Parts: sequence; structure tokens; C-alpha cells
Amino acid sequence: MDELRAAVFDWRGTLVTTLPPLEWVRVALERLGRDSRPEAVSAVRAAVAVAAGDPDRLDAPGVDCDALVHRNTYHGVFADAGLDAALADALYAVESDPAYNPFAVDAVPVLRAVAGHGLRIAVVSDIHFDLRPVFAAAGLAGVVDVFVLSYEHGVQKPDPRIFRLALDRLDTEPARTLMVGDRSGPDGGALDLGMPTLLLPPLTDVRQQRLGLVARTLGVAAG
Repeated sequence: MDELRAAVFDWRGTLVTTLPPLEWVRVALERLGRDSRPEAVSAVRAAVAVAAGDPDRLDAPGVDCDALVHRNTYHGVFADAGLDAALADALYAVESDPAYNPFAVDAVPVLRAVAGHGLRIAVVSDIHFDLRPVFAAAGLAGVVDVFVLSYEHGVQKPDPRIFRLALDRLDTEPARTLMVGDRSGPDGGALDLGMPTLLLPPLTDVRQQRLGLVARTLGVAAG
């Protein structure tokens, strides 16, 4: 393998946690001051799951390519689930609020160590809102060199074009750029460009320290 000189990170599930479906519903109900007991949460979640179908409309190809498409897709599913407008808005607000996606405890130190080692960093995410303020709030504004967000470019993983955008902006070559993600389907698309790819188990607890493997792969001493 060629010497690595850059790293591309996925966001949700790799650097930050995501809300499990039942927790997503519970938080939305609590925002509205509604019944959030387990049976009430399960009923709403079941209605959304049935309306979303299989394959899941909320995770369909292209949903994250445009912010309006994302919103309309989610609200369409909520309407089909029979949810009222207030609950639909609350669910969408929680889905779009990065406060519910805290960083893993090792994310900031590892990213800073990677940057301090002289490697360039990109974040590539299938997302419908701007992540730059999230990283700035975590003290990473000057650490991440490039953000490639699906809704800004009309393309999402696993389409190789989104990874090519990151490579071009990093001014690096595929063989010298490590892709770090948590799902083989979307993040594995980097392999089509010849990028070495490291897949970690999806992050479910901020205390799980998995990014040390990334640092070691990059030859970086992190904390």
C-alpha cells in the first residue's frame, strides 16, 4: 500500500452516534409534551416503519442528494403513517438536530493527531444540512480541510463521484487516501476508486474508542 497522506471520514456512525429509532420517537414526543411511555413510542415507531416500507423509503437512493427532497420524503412517510403535523415536524426536527449526534470521546483527539501529523482530512457525509458548525463547535474548525456533503453536490454514497470530489479537494490520490466508515454499502463505494477502506463497527456509545485503529493505520500517535 502506498504511503497514506490523507483520510476521509464518514460522520454518523463513525465519528458520532445516532439515535436508535425508538429513542428518536421518544425524544420527539417529549419535545411536544406528549405521552412518551414505551407503548406510545412503539406505536408511533411501528406506524412509521410500516409507512416507510421495505426497502426503507427514508434510506432510499437519492434522499440525501437534496435538502428539499429529504424533507419531503420524510414528511411523506409521516403523512402515510397517519401522524399529525406537529409530531411530523418534531420527528424531522430531531432527525435534523446534530445535538443528538455527540462525538465519540476519541474523535477529537484522533482527528487532531491526524492533522498534526501532516495528513489532510475530509468529511464525506450523506446528509441534508451543513456540518461545518458542528465541527467548529467541537473545536475542529481548523482540523478538517474539506467537507463534501451530499446535499450540496447532488450525489451521495456509494456513488464514486462523491469520493472523487473529496480526493480532488484534498489534492490527493486514491491509493494514498484512507476512507473510514461504518457501513459497507455506502462507505465501501470508495473501493471502486482504489481507496483503501477501513470499516469500523457502527458507533453506538460515545465511550467506544475505536478510532485508535485509524490512527495506527495512518502511523499516527494519538493520546
